Amino acid sequence: MPIRRSVTADTDTLVDIWLRSVRATHDFLTEDDITSFLPLVREIAQSELEIWVLCSDEGVPMGFLGLSGPKIEALFLAPEYHRRGCGRRLVRHARELKGELTVDVNEQNPAAVRFYEACGFMVEGRSEVDDAGRPFPLLHMRQVSPCAETRIPENEAR
Repeated sequence: MPIRRSVTADTDTLVDIWLRSVRATHDFLTEDDITSFLPLVREIAQSELEIWVLCSDEGVPMGFLGLSGPKIEALFLAPEYHRRGCGRRLVRHARELKGELTVDVNEQNPAAVRFYEACGFMVEGRSEVDDAGRPFPLLHMRQVSPCAETRIPENEAR
């Protein structure tokens, strides 16, 4: 599964991946919350973030990771690729590029917290609100050990 830099033509696909992923994993958000985030997500997909896209062997985007220096600003996978090692692959790629990583994770998303803990991150702080002042507490995490390798079976990587 190749990982490549995002191009402008990816924007609609990445926004769709974000939308489907958030609806599948962020049950603390209302549909109004999700709708209000969409313009920001579209802007981020076209921003100065360093965005890496994980693709199937056929070139179909499966998920993406956005970096600002060594900080993971976004990591979203299409729901059909959850729990297959794709997120770990993106985190390992980021670590190879940037070294020790940090990430802010919604405290109300325990599956994401567990994922980052499994990837060697530890909580080093907490905020009551998100970066925009909304009531979505954030855990500030730092990677203290590399992500373990996870082999994805051939038939699941497609």
